[in-house]
Amino acid sequence: MSFDALILVLDSTIRLSVPLILAALGGLFSERAGVFDIGLEGKMLIAAFAAAAVGAVYGSAWLGLGAGILASVALSLVHGYASISQRGSQIVSGVAINFLAAGLTAFLGYAWFSRGGQTPPLPPSGRFQTLTLPFADAVRDVPIFGPIYSTLLSGHNLLVYLGFLAVPLTAWIIYRTRFGLRLRAVGENPAAVDTAGISVAWLRYRAVIVCGIFCGLAGAYLSIAQSAGFVRDMTAGKGFIALAALIFAKWRPWPLLGACLLFGLLDAAAIRLQGVSVPGIGEVPVQFMQALPYILVVVLLAGFIGKAVPPRAGGVPYVKER
Repeated sequence: MSFDALILVLDSTIRLSVPLILAALGGLFSERAGVFDIGLEGKMLIAAFAAAAVGAVYGSAWLGLGAGILASVALSLVHGYASISQRGSQIVSGVAINFLAAGLTAFLGYAWFSRGGQTPPLPPSGRFQTLTLPFADAVRDVPIFGPIYSTLLSGHNLLVYLGFLAVPLTAWIIYRTRFGLRLRAVGENPAAVDTAGISVAWLRYRAVIVCGIFCGLAGAYLSIAQSAGFVRDMTAGKGFIALAALIFAKWRPWPLLGACLLFGLLDAAAIRLQGVSVPGIGEVPVQFMQALPYILVVVLLAGFIGKAVPPRAGGVPYVKER
């Protein structure tokens, strides 16, 4: 593979990794607080639809982003009410959210736009445009450094940069702030947190709200940044891959970034290899290349993750002792 081809693959890796990073960071906050969230996929999907619908109607990317975040947070609050306030099964609640989002986006897409579940194409003002870093055009022809700076680092939209900046911010919040300390404590020993006079329910609600914000950013990225509109089921399992990356990283921010980049690289390589003839094998079927990232997710989790120990209180509703 030539250097230019490698840069293009890595550029695709960055773009494809962003929704995984954002959704996985959201899951990190929720699950560190002891609330397992299988519904990352559903919240991303509802956010993608809401962002594209508002962006198409009002022609504003920022309004679309806000709508996507609000829709995702609304589903997060539903999940929080079911699993925190009503002490229901967190797994069942997450699965229900996924089904609800899949059906609701298709129904509303048909009802509002009559385009087979899709939204109309977004105008330029309705989506986030690419940003060019200073001097990117001037250094484009410089060997090695030029392609790295002008293609790999420059030319992304705002949400790409926010996605990568969110990783060190999350690490700082989780490990260096009082909120992060309490968040980790409530996921390990909620009774001790309650004894200290801190509301376990309110802390967990804040965690699921943060999860909703991150999933809203991830879903909005898919429809109004990476694409120019919503198509039915456009998340295509990315929420589950983000969940797999979270487990693969053992609920830690920096390994999470590496896991999401790895899965993004697999997806980028699969796209690059579609229709390419492999020596001794011939042309690999397109369907196999599309399934390759999902297959390798299973292989990596089964063979290379080791023992992943979730927060001890994860998935267990907290009942205050009297």
